[in-house]
Amino acid sequence: MLISEILKETKFKRLVLTLLLVVPLEILSLFSIHLPTFIEYPLFVGIIFFFGREVIIGGLQGLIRLKFSNINLLITIATFGALYLGELEEAVIIIILFAVSEALEEFGITRSQNALEELVQKTPKLALIKGQTEKTPIEQITIGDIVVVKPGDYIPLDGVVVEGESLVDESSITGEPLPKNKYKDELVFAGTLNSQGYLEIKVTKTSKDSTLAKIVDLTFASAERKSQAAKFIEKFAAYYTPAVLLVALLLVTIPVFALGQPFDKWLIQALTLLLIACPCALVISTPITIFSAIGNATKRGILIKGGQYLEEMGRIKAIAFDKTRTLTKGEPVVSDVIPFNGFSKEELLACVAGAEAFSEHPVAKSIVDSANQVAEDNHAYTNFKAIMGKGISGDCLVCIDKHHCIGTLRFVMEEHKVDQRVVDTVEQFEKEGKTAIVISDAKKIKGVIGIMDEVRPESADVITQLHTLGIKAAMLTGDNPSAAEYIAKQVGIDEVHAKLLPDEKVTELSKLVKKYQNVAMVGDGVNDAPSLATSSVGIAMGAIGSEVAVESADIALMNNNLKLIPFLVRLGRASVQTIRINTASAIGVKILFLVLALSGRSSLALAIFADVGMTMIVVANSLRLFSFSGKSR
Repeated sequence: MLISEILKETKFKRLVLTLLLVVPLEILSLFSIHLPTFIEYPLFVGIIFFFGREVIIGGLQGLIRLKFSNINLLITIATFGALYLGELEEAVIIIILFAVSEALEEFGITRSQNALEELVQKTPKLALIKGQTEKTPIEQITIGDIVVVKPGDYIPLDGVVVEGESLVDESSITGEPLPKNKYKDELVFAGTLNSQGYLEIKVTKTSKDSTLAKIVDLTFASAERKSQAAKFIEKFAAYYTPAVLLVALLLVTIPVFALGQPFDKWLIQALTLLLIACPCALVISTPITIFSAIGNATKRGILIKGGQYLEEMGRIKAIAFDKTRTLTKGEPVVSDVIPFNGFSKEELLACVAGAEAFSEHPVAKSIVDSANQVAEDNHAYTNFKAIMGKGISGDCLVCIDKHHCIGTLRFVMEEHKVDQRVVDTVEQFEKEGKTAIVISDAKKIKGVIGIMDEVRPESADVITQLHTLGIKAAMLTGDNPSAAEYIAKQVGIDEVHAKLLPDEKVTELSKLVKKYQNVAMVGDGVNDAPSLATSSVGIAMGAIGSEVAVESADIALMNNNLKLIPFLVRLGRASVQTIRINTASAIGVKILFLVLALSGRSSLALAIFADVGMTMIVVANSLRLFSFSGKSR
């Protein structure tokens, strides 16, 4: 979705098409094959003017203001250096690659802000205060007011239930798929959906302090901190560029005015120095490496919103995972069917599915789906009754003993004595993080059904690969500790933090960052947005994730393939290593030829070799990442 939207951007589409035009011409230029001058100059100068005029103007302004840390100045020097050398293709590629990286970064920031604003727009703006006939703007509602929430409405503010009971979908806050039963004195959160019953809620937080507002504020704050991170190349330019300009000036003035040397000779040496010092290879080393790696990732269904996030993946020491819809599928399934008192599994499922067919609860759906796979016909029921938070009852038209109770152990025990075997079974299920459904007729317990969130089959292998790479794995989840520990043990997670609200996830993630320095976060829900933005790199399970999580993340797995995370780590490490090699090589060659220029032993031919030759080497080395497989050796 996001990739198609990026390609729809007119500016980005023009950049890609221009790059496809220029790259073949650059390759031909390596063999001294050029377009005719009357075509080449207008074409390339036009491209530079169209895509690079703002960069060049910014660079010249930086020079006038002596703001040498301005990266536009560095790009401008590189471009004019390439133009002076007659390497128009190189000048164009520098401008285009820089423009592409800027466009991607701008797109990611804009989309992130838009998604958060869209979330805010979807939340209720008005609420009905008890006793009033007209709704009131939520900004005017104070702590202690009682608001009325009808079935199907979103809860407008954080509060405590004072009247009524209902099933509330809290996935926008906790990220967990199963709706929660809410009774008197229980907390509810703004932005969650009241699915069934009538509720009266006593407001405990104003609109600006709600849990949902915290999610938005934390995400914006974290994104803002990231956008202010200084880049190495800008810091380097602050010292490198003015130093080179000063040395070039001294190379002319000292020999000519102090030593009486010929002006023309040292002017040529100064000009040669500037050409050698032109940071073409240095400037292009990072963007072309990142561009190649991102192109590779895109082919695999990975959207990376900026080069800094790819580099950061190469430095990751730990990865925190959300549980639901990340390590698990996020869909409840029947995991166990334990019949008692002579009943078969098929008969038990058919009986329960007949009653659950009246319910829209996800657990009910999982039982019906499971029964449809093994039973021919589900039992029919009359006198069906749902008891909120407990279970259901009704009369089965197939079984000899008609009256049935289906639900929690506590609910069934209200009518029946329960064998210790049943209690032990339920307790074992709960230790394993499963939901236990007990079934009884008028005389006896018929069985217990276990429901669980199924683990993704690739989760354990992914964690094993991360351990091989020396990376620790943690789980941050809103689910209960038993379920979290059980899943963690299955897949090999190193540390578990459960029953967390979004702001608590951020707190735990901050502790992980303090412990490991470089920590990635993988999640999918709205509740994961602050954590995704707070981490060193936020990775969203794109297609199944919430809109906000995708936009808040730095990297999105568009095909939801969890196995791509170890690949991202390896690709990030390869990118960092390539950038280091490119940078060190470019600087090393520059230093060598600068010494030759200062000693008067250099020439324009050597300057061209130092600049263009090194650029070719850097480009060739960087392009290897297009075919990087990421396979462990």
